[in-house]
Amino acid sequence: MAVVAGLSIVVNLFSYAVTTLIAFGFDEATREMTAPLVAINFYYLDFIFAVSFLAGMLHYRKHFATTAYATALLNIALIIALLLAQGMEKLEIVYYLSYGVLAGGALQLAAHLYAAKKTGVCKVLIAGAKSDADSSDDTGRFKKAFFPAIFASSASHVSAFLDTFLASFLMAGSISYLYYANRILQLPLAVFAIAVSIALFPAIARAIKNADLNRASGLLRKSTWMLMYLLSLSTVGAVILSDEIMWLLFERGAFTREDTLESGWVLMMYMVGLLPFGLAKIFSLWHFSHHRQKAVAKITAVSLIVNIVLSLILIVPMEAAGLALASSLSGVVLFWMNYRLYRKDAVTVIFTAPRLLWLLLSIIAFSLLLLAFKWTLAHYGLVLQG
Repeated sequence: MAVVAGLSIVVNLFSYAVTTLIAFGFDEATREMTAPLVAINFYYLDFIFAVSFLAGMLHYRKHFATTAYATALLNIALIIALLLAQGMEKLEIVYYLSYGVLAGGALQLAAHLYAAKKTGVCKVLIAGAKSDADSSDDTGRFKKAFFPAIFASSASHVSAFLDTFLASFLMAGSISYLYYANRILQLPLAVFAIAVSIALFPAIARAIKNADLNRASGLLRKSTWMLMYLLSLSTVGAVILSDEIMWLLFERGAFTREDTLESGWVLMMYMVGLLPFGLAKIFSLWHFSHHRQKAVAKITAVSLIVNIVLSLILIVPMEAAGLALASSLSGVVLFWMNYRLYRKDAVTVIFTAPRLLWLLLSIIAFSLLLLAFKWTLAHYGLVLQG
């Protein structure tokens, strides 16, 4: 926690330099305007670090509800900030939103502290701080796995940073297109993949610890196929209705029809990676349960290298959409390498031809249904036109 707090202080002291690093393609005036906002928003990292730590402890106690609803507190804080900033200048509104982010982080932390007190986690933390357990095998294993686990879990965040950096060299609005589209991507990823992984990890870890690989593998197989259907159908829906989704959610005020079409194209490219990123998430948890954090960190490094190379290749012909596609293709690499590592100790076969055939038929049927629905609405002028 002290390291994170220290990092926030450093960012505040050198906010202009950090802003330049994040968005090198911005002109000097834009960087000067953005630097104070970066400094303010970076303090959210302190809140979310503490929230993540407490969430992990609560998940171990099989308490998932607080983490599930706490993210809504951030959205509520942002909505309140927007209401308070009505009628103000655009820059003032952004400042209100930035402080809204901090308020949302504080609310999330408060919710987790309350849950930690109710479930007895606080007592465990205090007792652990007073005990001399540094010599235990578990503590030693934790220290060795800590930094590889952090890096292994950071693929999407590093990818988002890379996208922002490169998009700063593109036309105005490119960073916004990536942000809007990525928010849509994160919805099914969080609701399905992250939620499943949060509930799945303690069960798999416990089964592996008890040497019950059949149960652990069975849990992974069921979760994989549930995600295969949910994320595949989500991908199909977002690809077919990409423009309509962006139009419905964002086309108003300064957000023009051109912005809708551009961000819709970016959304399509991002959605290519929804399924592989979701599956990579739960397969990496299998490896974490086997204490293979270093192996997963190496896989993450390879996927990031692929992302960088493809981003530099695709940014020229496809601009912001190319960055989104590069991120998605790196997700395919991330999933495939995690799955190959899993196959070395797999107890059961996960992907079988009959199940894959049923999935394909389901995707085709759902696609035809959505296309018919889209055509019907377009026929009556109820959806985006041209």
